Amino acid sequence: QVQLVESGGGLVQAGGSLRLSCTGSGRAFGSLTMGWFRQAPGKEREFVGAITWRGVNTRYADSVKGRFTISRDNAKNTVYLQMNSLKPEDTAAYYCAGSSTLSSLPPTTMRMFDSWGQGTQVTVSS
Repeated sequence: QVQLVESGGGLVQAGGSLRLSCTGSGRAFGSLTMGWFRQAPGKEREFVGAITWRGVNTRYADSVKGRFTISRDNAKNTVYLQMNSLKPEDTAAYYCAGSSTLSSLPPTTMRMFDSWGQGTQVTVSS
């Protein structure tokens, strides 16, 4: 399994931007599909977006399409989540996850991801 550590969370005003980072170690990070999930208080963890191992294909939840962008730098063992036009409803703990699933499109369900970070908090004030 790969060890994942998120960073970059914080407090931001509505309309602002944040960039989250997730750095991996252990297994070959570059061979994993990487995803971002989030969990708001009292709610289930939900899919945000994911990117295939070469960074060719991405998928996003409808709620973040056009505002969030996933990218990766395999030389740095890091995946990023650029979040723009943030809304109060984006407030949540954000988790990165790794999947060994080989597919042209990244998975969107939690059970397909077998490595998880500890999460980083994002709070968007109105």
